[in-house]
Amino acid sequence: MKIICVGRNYVDHAKELNNPVPSEPMLFMKPSTAILNNNKPFYHPEWSENIHYEAEIVLRICKNGKYIQPEFAESYYDQITLGIDFTARDIQDRCKAKGHPWEVAKAFDHSAVIGQFITKEDVDVQNIHFSLDKNGERVQTGETKDMIFSFADLLVYASQRFTLQVGDFIFTGTPAGVGKVVVGDELTGRVEGSELFRIQVK
Repeated sequence: MKIICVGRNYVDHAKELNNPVPSEPMLFMKPSTAILNNNKPFYHPEWSENIHYEAEIVLRICKNGKYIQPEFAESYYDQITLGIDFTARDIQDRCKAKGHPWEVAKAFDHSAVIGQFITKEDVDVQNIHFSLDKNGERVQTGETKDMIFSFADLLVYASQRFTLQVGDFIFTGTPAGVGKVVVGDELTGRVEGSELFRIQVK
């Protein structure tokens, strides 16, 4: 099982971090040890002073695929949820400034929150509305219609580089509004108003 993540897939998020808008999907990966599910608490790592939340729609791959054709792409995932791509922003900025890889800022243990899955038939996959609250205050909202690259685009592109396998996850990118978490915060993720996770930062 692998976790494929997409960077800068919403224009406003790219702009808020002063990054260029990509012309093709920007992919990176997390290991299986990054998964945090079942509403388990997130333990803030001691080696970072600036952990950011990034709420994202997550696809669950339901069949193996390589070089997926666009007309068949939608059949390769069966469930969706909301997740968080936790990012050690201070570490990432330091790595980027030196031209170094930044997996240490993205792929650390429990950096990939995964909420309760729902079947894709329960939502309009072309326009899923999702949100993230921090301590009861809305901090991120997104609609998948605003993605630069659609679910199908991502599946086609990713499958040309990596064989997709049953049980893989694709984090499809975050909208604007990312920000810092500290010990004591509570994060609640919703899709179409339904709560899919609620986690504590410890």
